[in-house]
Amino acid sequence: MKLFSWFKANAPQLDAGQLQRLQRLPTAAPLRECPLREQRWVVVDLETTGLNLNRDQVISIGAVAIEDGAIDLGQSFERTLQRTERTVSPSVLLHGLGPSALAAGSDPVEALLDFMAFVGDSPLLAFHAPFDQHMLCRALKESLGYRLQHPFLDVADLAPLLCPQANFREAGLDDWINHFRLQVEERHHASADALATAELALILFSRARQQQLDSPLQLQQRLGQWKRRQQAPSF
Repeated sequence: MKLFSWFKANAPQLDAGQLQRLQRLPTAAPLRECPLREQRWVVVDLETTGLNLNRDQVISIGAVAIEDGAIDLGQSFERTLQRTERTVSPSVLLHGLGPSALAAGSDPVEALLDFMAFVGDSPLLAFHAPFDQHMLCRALKESLGYRLQHPFLDVADLAPLLCPQANFREAGLDDWINHFRLQVEERHHASADALATAELALILFSRARQQQLDSPLQLQQRLGQWKRRQQAPSF
């Protein structure tokens, strides 16, 4: 009984309208065996209060959709989440989000519901995706009691898989931006970083097609094989 009470006390408190929105969210779809350009993707970037996976919080979400083989600027998403911390870390200030901006942000429940409605059943792309995936999963669970099950591909892994000639080791987003001479006017802002990642993803999809990898499922499978080889011990 005590354990049940603990769960009940710590469950997210959603009103009737929020519960209805949560129940209407579409089920995540697995990656398909279809041409890459036929898949709608959502490229996401999160800004957080720090890099601690268990303690820090999501403070900003930026995202853009790739549809019909192109970035659709009409399908973009940006929210700053309301946080009440009186002090902010240097990493937060780097993103231009001071205490007043965080205090004036959107209610996290509403922002996350809006974001998942924007995502729909589409797979997600991010640069250094495991961090974004973990932080997004935690935020959704804590605020909505929602379990994220959408496929999440890491552009930071796709790049060296598809462009081994670049010969980068643990390259950052700026390294790939410079490698492909992308014109990026702004960085360290969730929506701007999502757009830069989307531009990089389109280049990588073109490289994938040249290598006879022209479906999301094929790309996911090849990426899994590549990661296993990278992690295998060398003798």
